[in-house]
Amino acid sequence: MVTDHAWSAAEVAALESELRDAPPGEIIRAAIEAVGRDKLALVSSFGTESAALLKYAADVDPAIPVVFLDTGWLFEETLAYRDTLAAYLGLRDVRTIHPLADDLAREDAERDLWFSDPDRCCYLRKVEPLIRALTPFEAWLNGRKRFQGGERAAIPVVELDGRRLKFNPLANVTPDELKAIYTDAHLPAHPLVASGFASVGCMPCTSRIEAGEESRAGRWRGKAKTECGIHVIKTS
Repeated sequence: MVTDHAWSAAEVAALESELRDAPPGEIIRAAIEAVGRDKLALVSSFGTESAALLKYAADVDPAIPVVFLDTGWLFEETLAYRDTLAAYLGLRDVRTIHPLADDLAREDAERDLWFSDPDRCCYLRKVEPLIRALTPFEAWLNGRKRFQGGERAAIPVVELDGRRLKFNPLANVTPDELKAIYTDAHLPAHPLVASGFASVGCMPCTSRIEAGEESRAGRWRGKAKTECGIHVIKTS
């Protein structure tokens, strides 16, 4: 186990090469081996595709810390789904993180920043809370997949996020494989899937998708924005 380690680009490239074709469980085990369980966080939105990564992580170690960013704009269904999945999978350490009240009072007192400046809204409600939440950790897991398209189409399995390692255990999964995970493990679906939501984020910036659209087409519809920022801005 390596802790407090300054990872070089060569070390990250070697780890990426080793895990490039590994299954999700093996990638998660490698992450634990690299930094230790207490220094590894799984960041989850508890969205429509979140149960798969949480299931893999729970099978490896249900005590891996799970960070959930409650932006203050989430659907009630998402908050309920968080509790449902945590209980169903036996997750032992789910940490709900909120934006700083002073920041919101100063910059979004009218709760309309999502409309006037969505990038700043995402920073206050997601990016800054994530940076704060990851302070104790040396690596993190997330659920991005290449098939989601856009900036995610070429993500590696392992990358360097500032000083931290960032693992994408589901990078290689296909839509059919993802469906099989849900079926085989009898994973409960997010309540909004049945209503036509393929990807669920904050309520004002999430819409249903039409037939043939990519799964994230309903996020920030009509805007050039495709990411909230937590996978764009370095966390350390």
